[in-house]
Amino acid sequence: MSLIRRAAGECDVVAVTDYVNPLQFAPTEDLSTYPRDLPRDCELAGEAGAGLLFAPTPGELWPRPAATSVHVGGLTATMEGRTRPGHFDGVSTIVAKLFSLSGPCRAYFGEKDFQQLAVIKRMTEDLSLPVEIVGCPTVRETDGLALSSRNSYLTPAERAVAPQMYYSLLAGKRAVEEGGITDPGAVVSAMTGSMARHEDFTLDYAEVADPATLARPQQIDGEVRLFMAARLGRARLIDNIAAAPPSDPPA
Repeated sequence: MSLIRRAAGECDVVAVTDYVNPLQFAPTEDLSTYPRDLPRDCELAGEAGAGLLFAPTPGELWPRPAATSVHVGGLTATMEGRTRPGHFDGVSTIVAKLFSLSGPCRAYFGEKDFQQLAVIKRMTEDLSLPVEIVGCPTVRETDGLALSSRNSYLTPAERAVAPQMYYSLLAGKRAVEEGGITDPGAVVSAMTGSMARHEDFTLDYAEVADPATLARPQQIDGEVRLFMAARLGRARLIDNIAAAPPSDPPA
């Protein structure tokens, strides 16, 4: 909704794609149960300012199995790319196809999936696609939990503890911005230590990365991105925030 509103404020025509992409789901993932409510999506998209909604079936997009795949190297080798092999190839392939169908435009993506945003930016640049990529801030509940379709999997008890991921990211942010810690490993330890206090979570990863390359820097001497992914019951949650060292480090 926030992406649609942003686009409606900046563009003459807003088109929304509503498509659960099979190419980015592994056989063991939740493709068959992923939350879908097309009538409600249409209503919400219209309220937010969309003029068109494109909701194809897989058969309409792929009349025969795709023989072409788009792979972005480097940026996909870590975090979600390491945990979910092949995921970003599926993302890049469908987004390249949608960009081809759309033609010159702006495309709006949320920073909650920051790695995806970086991959799409690089793909668009490398392939000289006539698309301007616009990143938009993560939208959160009042207690800090990042909005996500998969939040619907959470039980009331799990929902109550889910914001701990955000608080653990904030622990890393404080280590950088208030503690003046420049060792990425120590910042990761601050995040994982905070998460360890809640045994409900199964941590997939915690990482400190350069926002452009997504590689862990040798030392934090500029803005970095803090990432985390963990399982909580049926839900797999991901989140990230920015952090930057103080201009005048502690003595």
